[in-house]
Amino acid sequence: MNVALIGVGLIGGSIGLAARERLGATVAGYDTNVPALELARERGAIDTVADSVAGAVRDAQAVFVAVPVGALRPAVAAALDAAPAGCAVSDVGSTKRSIVAALDDPRFVGGHPLAGAETSGVEHARGDLFDGATWYLTPTPTTSGILYERLHRLLHSLGARPVAIEPEIHDTILATVSHLPHVLANVLVSQAASTLAAGGERLPATGPSFRDATRVAGASSGIWTDIYLSNRDALTAGIDDTIARLQSVREALEAADAAGITDWNDGAAEDRRRLLEAQLAGGPLFELRASVPNQPGVVAQLALELGRAGVNITDMALYPAPDMSEGVIALWVAGEEHARRTEELVGRLGFPVARA
Repeated sequence: MNVALIGVGLIGGSIGLAARERLGATVAGYDTNVPALELARERGAIDTVADSVAGAVRDAQAVFVAVPVGALRPAVAAALDAAPAGCAVSDVGSTKRSIVAALDDPRFVGGHPLAGAETSGVEHARGDLFDGATWYLTPTPTTSGILYERLHRLLHSLGARPVAIEPEIHDTILATVSHLPHVLANVLVSQAASTLAAGGERLPATGPSFRDATRVAGASSGIWTDIYLSNRDALTAGIDDTIARLQSVREALEAADAAGITDWNDGAAEDRRRLLEAQLAGGPLFELRASVPNQPGVVAQLALELGRAGVNITDMALYPAPDMSEGVIALWVAGEEHARRTEELVGRLGFPVARA
């Protein structure tokens, strides 16, 4: 497989390392930062250095655009203009609505791996960065089913868990679980620094609670300013909700409401337990086969329906009929409950489905 990277920082470089190590892929890279390109080649993240987007994607079967959110649209458009007809093009941006709305091309599938680190740059890239990581994909009714399947398999081979999701839902969720934590971490460190400065105190040794809660504070502005602004409506709604929740806690504290504080704290523990259990859900694999018509949007429809229900598609394959009028989509899901749920949801869509 030939893979092209537009942008060879932490994420792009890690994709290149994983693709070369696990797929034996040939990886071409382009970046406006020439020293980063040379370092990517030295580290084994890419095989060849391209002098343009077109040069990188010319022979690719898959392209990953890994540039800051503010530069995504022109970079993806340039990749689509130069990429072959049968090439899947994706991005790794933290927000999805604007880029998906701007590009109506069956080869493009918006993407976002939930992986990274406080560090940035290809010098910190790792081939195992995506192991077990959720990788969101945002197919649309015009997305090529064949290219979506290829991208899904490729990401699974990199160690990730691809999950289909609507762009609007993605941005709302990420505002809460990713962007808001960065805002709160910044506020906490600034609050601590201001409090200590006002008292003329030196910064003391911080405890683990403070260190854990502020791990992502001050992340690269070159990346995060674009993320904050591109998702500002969902993020401001999340901030408003946080303020309301903090106000409720403040009122309980002011009233010395021990029972209320206990319920609030115990509820948080239970919520955290459920969230962690959902991440660790697994079990034996089940193969299910659905008969579907050969029409645009069918693969995206199935993937999004299962993604909304929290069903993780471990793998998938397409088997078209000889006359291409219909076909079979094979889906592998983990756990009896997810298999049962898949049968129910696919059947509700009107497609015959059976366990293999």
